[in-house]
Amino acid sequence: MRNSTRSEVDPFIVMDVMEAARRAEAEGRHIIHMEVGQPGTPAPEGARAALSRAMQEDPMGYTVALGLPALRARIARLYGEWYDIDLSPERVVITPGSSGAFILAFTALFDTGARVGIGAPGYPSYRQILKALDLCPVDIETTAEHRYQPVPGDVAAHKLDGLLVASPANPTGTMLDGDALAALMGAAQEAGAGFISDEIYHGIEYDTRAVTALEVSDEAYVINSFSKYFSMTGWRVGWMVVPETHVRRIERLAQNLFICPPHASQVAALAAMECGPELQANMDVYRANRALMLEGLPKAGFDRIAPPDGAFYVYADVSHLTDDSRAFAAEILERAGVAVTPGLDFDPVRGGGTLRFSYARSTADIEDGLGRLAAFTAAR
Repeated sequence: MRNSTRSEVDPFIVMDVMEAARRAEAEGRHIIHMEVGQPGTPAPEGARAALSRAMQEDPMGYTVALGLPALRARIARLYGEWYDIDLSPERVVITPGSSGAFILAFTALFDTGARVGIGAPGYPSYRQILKALDLCPVDIETTAEHRYQPVPGDVAAHKLDGLLVASPANPTGTMLDGDALAALMGAAQEAGAGFISDEIYHGIEYDTRAVTALEVSDEAYVINSFSKYFSMTGWRVGWMVVPETHVRRIERLAQNLFICPPHASQVAALAAMECGPELQANMDVYRANRALMLEGLPKAGFDRIAPPDGAFYVYADVSHLTDDSRAFAAEILERAGVAVTPGLDFDPVRGGGTLRFSYARSTADIEDGLGRLAAFTAAR
């Protein structure tokens, strides 16, 4: 049976690293996980309790395609609390994780062959989802000078039909301020290009608050998720905000592609939004871990880094140590028992000389991992 060319996407390398780490653990080794962008904490206690109660009373059948009205309304209220934006719940669409939102957004905005710009380094699944939809991902080589973010001139230079930005970004943790975001959105509008803002790491910020694209204009697709700040990765529930005139188009796609988001996950997500103290306790851990990383990584020989504004990653230039980050990550796993992500996942051209370190796990794990990395580089 023949396969489609659309299915010829690259692997998500971090998942391969996770599998190698799992095999090592199955052999009895203790592995420190700095590879995966997953909080080390479970869903908030209130979320788990709410779902437990609901399962006794509700058959958990289909919801409507756009999601539970109560959850859409609560997310709209969040934009008032976080950004002082008066957002209509009608514009909020609940999705099966942010991945479901990207599929809906790309399908709604772009025709076959459309050129969609993504920053490199950047989240690898953007590129692969675009390929699978017969769209053309355009890697924009970003620079440290611009904090690894696209700049307005990139839109015209690459003849883009769409631009996707992430702030805070994966893998760098860098953010766009209000002026930089407005300039990018203005360039996209001038070129007639669709604009998508990935805001999945909002809430995980350190020195300054992240800016949502909705503070600049309603003419954007804004994507978020309960995976990161709300610590609900495996629950697969996210959301997006779209212009009012796009809601029915998205609804028709969602009805046919997904029927609805997971009902149980939506119940838990609604309750998670009222668990502020627990979520802020998680943030205290990230802040402590970030400080440890910014001090400990240079001591371990990884001193060419972009200090993260948000998220829970440090992206390091290791080109002075290797030109094969995949092999280097395998060596670190084998000799130090620390799982890290090769930069090739995020930048196919320059990623052979970079690594991503996640500090989303416990502080004890981060301290242990930094000690192991220092011993590894000292003995290498």
